[in-house]
Amino acid sequence: MGHILKNDRLSVEIASIGEAYRGTRFDWTGFITQVSWRDEQDGMHTFCVPESLTPGEGTGGEGLCNEFGIFDPIGYDEALPGDKFPKLGVGQLTRIDEADYDFARTYPAEPYRMEEDVTAQAATYKVHAEDCNGYAALYTKTIHIKDSRLILEYQLHNTGVKPIMTHEYVHNFIRVDQHSIGPDYELTLPEVMKAQDMEQEYTPSVLRTQDMKVSWNEVPSQPFYGQLPEVSTVTGPTWELVHLPSGVGIRERDNFPIASMALWGEGHVVSPEVFVKIAIQPGESQSWIREYEFFKK
Repeated sequence: MGHILKNDRLSVEIASIGEAYRGTRFDWTGFITQVSWRDEQDGMHTFCVPESLTPGEGTGGEGLCNEFGIFDPIGYDEALPGDKFPKLGVGQLTRIDEADYDFARTYPAEPYRMEEDVTAQAATYKVHAEDCNGYAALYTKTIHIKDSRLILEYQLHNTGVKPIMTHEYVHNFIRVDQHSIGPDYELTLPEVMKAQDMEQEYTPSVLRTQDMKVSWNEVPSQPFYGQLPEVSTVTGPTWELVHLPSGVGIRERDNFPIASMALWGEGHVVSPEVFVKIAIQPGESQSWIREYEFFKK
């Protein structure tokens, strides 16, 4: 059984630890599978979808799920094949071979000890990342709601003897209601997006950028991907997605310097991804907050 945080405007469905997801990519705690928001004029709207609509395809993501170390996994380069390395929010994973770390692979895992404390409008999770080759941490995530806002607070305390240097982001698998991603949407970003790296040939043809606005020429027939250059200081929302015919949207605000951003999606989903740099010396802590607001223009 999962948990539901609820007030007059929001309903947030959170899977129990290890219930909806048991892979080795995403954080097992606070795995948000659905957010429903009530507009006073026209009722409820939903925002979360699975990574893939085909069972067994993809890496098991859904809704609002976060990940540590997609590009810089802690301790992986130090581990030999057969050795363990830590994956925050998951457990101690085993390096399989000499290949580079691949977030899409499934690694043998010993899950961390995880605790959850859930009330009507808040859920707190603690993950005890025991020592693994000098890396250890106490990771706390609190999810709470206020009016039309969903707030995620993170704290990572380095209890090991080695620095923790990595990144964290939320893979927002979203859309408004059942409306496919396409010309009916507009995305506002803090900088002009660059389409690069993945799907180079397809992405520029399906995405249309003008200043900081991104729109779609068609419903995508394959995955698209783009990155932002260095993002300057953001004073307002980091990004805002609006379904233009209904005016219903979602925006994210962050209280940390943005290390980088990316945009991924397919025809049924779009994911603006905001990365925070994690740099914590032994005995020290780092905290950061993400806030999602649901609205109708």
